[in-house]
Amino acid sequence: MAGPDPAVAAVRYAVRQALRSLSDSSLGSGRTPLVLVACSGGADSLALAAGLAFEAPRAGLQAGAVVVDHGLQPGSSAVAHQAAEQCRGLGLDPVIVERVTVSTDGEGPEAAARRSRFAALDAVAERLGATAVLLAHTRDDQAEQVLLGLARGSGARSLAGMPSARGRYLRPLIGVRRAETEATCTAYGLAPWRDPHNDDRRFSRVRARAALRELEADLGPGLPAALARSAELLREDADLLDSLAGQAYSMLDPTAADVRQLAELPPALRRRVWLRLAAAAGCGALTKAHVEALDALVMGWRGQGPVDLPGGVAARRDAGRILWEAPRTPHR
Repeated sequence: MAGPDPAVAAVRYAVRQALRSLSDSSLGSGRTPLVLVACSGGADSLALAAGLAFEAPRAGLQAGAVVVDHGLQPGSSAVAHQAAEQCRGLGLDPVIVERVTVSTDGEGPEAAARRSRFAALDAVAERLGATAVLLAHTRDDQAEQVLLGLARGSGARSLAGMPSARGRYLRPLIGVRRAETEATCTAYGLAPWRDPHNDDRRFSRVRARAALRELEADLGPGLPAALARSAELLREDADLLDSLAGQAYSMLDPTAADVRQLAELPPALRRRVWLRLAAAAGCGALTKAHVEALDALVMGWRGQGPVDLPGGVAARRDAGRILWEAPRTPHR
């Protein structure tokens, strides 16, 4: 008896492995645990939905789906409901369509849509008591993420790409090729939605995808896999450095950190400690220039004044300590 299509088998295996990673505690409750797939209607998420529908009952799980309608394109409601119907056709239940309003508030459209999408996914997961939410990022998405990090000159954490698991979110397909998700949809007779934004070069991810295709043509077909492997290795390094930075931070007084203790830290750890200290002081996101200015208070001290930071916070050196000044409330 012939087995499933190789692409279908690859997707099912990836989902099976991800479901096994769920903790015993999440599977030990009195009711059947619910796992949701975030489905846009594209090939990647439809293939993931098909894999979950097949594997979840075999793992003693209930499988459902959430379709987020961002309302950013004409006909988005029809696209969302078509995706929902295909999920129901695969046997997923419940299937929820969530309409969100995307407000940029100074963000780019991609970041704003992502923030709104995760807020909706979190809300549905909480409402339904879901054990996990599966996201359909593939190995190709991972390679594009690493390439974007390289282009931005980001550090190891950014180059580490997307984790396979974070909190309630799992990415079973992070090692599966996009070609395999498309082949899976064909094998199932599913009709993926082709997002016109995927061809819009205003979006950085679209440009990264085009650049990756060109690089792959020049350097060989193994490039996406190589970038994904690099991300995995860098993630292990970044996790270790973050853990060590956490230990170093725990030895400091966050309101008046000792300069000598900071100076003794290796630069890679000290940079991470600065981020933790700034966050504890109520700062917004720091740039590389902010971190360098903070570091100069320790390693390049010449009596300079306070360092102004996002959120109206300032850091200054006084009597061998780094002190943080909160923004002052103006007198009325």
